[in-house]
Amino acid sequence: MKYFHVFSKDQVLQHTRIRKFETKIGEVVQTISGKENLEQQIQSSRATFVVIGIPEDIGVKANNGVGGTGSVWTPFLQSFLNIQSSDFLNGDNILLLGHFDFSDLSRVIEMNAQNFDEKTDAYRHAVNAIDESVEGIIKLITQAGKIPVVIGGGHNNAYPCIKGTAKGLMKAGKIPLAQINAINLDAHADYRPLEGRHSGNGFRYAEEDGYMERYFILGFHENYIAQNVWMDIVNNPFMDCISYEDIFIHEKRSFRQAIQDATSFVGDNYTGIELDIDSIEHALSSAVTPVGVSVADARQFVYFSARDTQAAYLHICEGACQLDDGRRDDSTGKLVAYLVSDFIKAHAE
Repeated sequence: MKYFHVFSKDQVLQHTRIRKFETKIGEVVQTISGKENLEQQIQSSRATFVVIGIPEDIGVKANNGVGGTGSVWTPFLQSFLNIQSSDFLNGDNILLLGHFDFSDLSRVIEMNAQNFDEKTDAYRHAVNAIDESVEGIIKLITQAGKIPVVIGGGHNNAYPCIKGTAKGLMKAGKIPLAQINAINLDAHADYRPLEGRHSGNGFRYAEEDGYMERYFILGFHENYIAQNVWMDIVNNPFMDCISYEDIFIHEKRSFRQAIQDATSFVGDNYTGIELDIDSIEHALSSAVTPVGVSVADARQFVYFSARDTQAAYLHICEGACQLDDGRRDDSTGKLVAYLVSDFIKAHAE
């Protein structure tokens, strides 16, 4: 728990704009009193959903990407906590646990690494420390019977989300083996080789280590999948996929049908719902795309995936409000807040 910071009620209210005759999510969302007896406090909370932030870009930089994915957490909070608490979405069912702070790891790397290769190796080594920390919190949440809602951060955090959830559900007696499924709406498969941990190979590591059973990649872009990765996917009976082109260009499936294919493929086990913001057209992310799904498509993906599977967690990653190269979009936090609200609403039906 070295890197984890618990949110107090006062901190939550600092982000909440209180108005007369209205009740905002931030006014009713659950918090805990500190790190003491963390497991017991999570267990005793009446909340179903536990929100945590992983504002880091170490995994993205380890994959030679553009930094800035740590910038969406605070804007997300400022949007999410100001959603109306109502019959449509009741904040009573949500525990805002806190966020990780890995800035010390980044600072040490920037101070000591001498060149590009050294920095890449150091970032990949640091991802292992992130894996261990995130896995521990996710395990505590899931073994307590709660559903993590994880706001990244890079897609490297898919691995500790899958691993921690699998371990937590097994400890809780929900599954016989520490192994779950995953659906990923993403422009990329994030199934690169085992070359050291980074944002592009979280699912490969999860499968290699035995924590991921079935994996469905929805909407990947044919232009950005390596041939060796493609062959690994098509030759693996526990993996399936459909490209963006087959949905929106070749029209082999509608987007709604593609979601149904994904949920059917993973339907026999608990499933992590993964959404990479770089799948959404023009949304600011570490790999912004001019071609992608619409915001409405992304919201439908989250809603129907949560409704039609045994959803074990939601992980939204790679979004940014400020990238290291200067690009900025303050609306990304509000976009993520919509996606989170859709996930929670799906469970209420």
